[in-house]
Amino acid sequence: MDILSTLFMQQTRQIGLMVPDVIISEKHQDTLEITEHPVETGAAIADHAYKRPAELTMEVGFAGGGSLVDFADTQNIGISTPLNTMSPEEVYRTFVDLQASRKPVDVITGKRKYSNMLIRAIEVTTDKTSENVLMAVLTLRELNMTQTETVTVSRQQNMKEGATTTGVSNTGVKNARPVENVSLLQRLSGWFNAA
Repeated sequence: MDILSTLFMQQTRQIGLMVPDVIISEKHQDTLEITEHPVETGAAIADHAYKRPAELTMEVGFAGGGSLVDFADTQNIGISTPLNTMSPEEVYRTFVDLQASRKPVDVITGKRKYSNMLIRAIEVTTDKTSENVLMAVLTLRELNMTQTETVTVSRQQNMKEGATTTGVSNTGVKNARPVENVSLLQRLSGWFNAA
């Protein structure tokens, strides 16, 4: 095991590169959105419910500022302390900048590791007891990521359904016909009378 792995195993909580000094609470929320419309019994469907992005609310504290993982100092110096002390203003500014950058971060909590999380809300209250520390409530939400791929199909390939996959073509002039105001019952009675 290298020194970085050992150090990260000791830190059980992490928000991006920020390591809180105190975790007051963590609230995990995983929600399943369920349709309100009737669902046929026995149907092989998957759209009757879908999973909403995970949401995490953390109440954290940074004593005398906070800590930021510093990979460069750890690698260059080789010491067991990969943390730089930051003032409360610097920690707050770091979270605001992280939120404004809209870049997903990984979050490690006591219960699980989250990937692709964005800071949705930052709440900071300063009073006479928390003037020299940063106490914050961070609400993070998972960003559902997807990857698309573009495929080019050549014209010489045999298409399974050629008629439905052909391009647009000119089929001539189309004229609208007037609608007949004859009910189905009148049509059927005319058919039986003719027979």
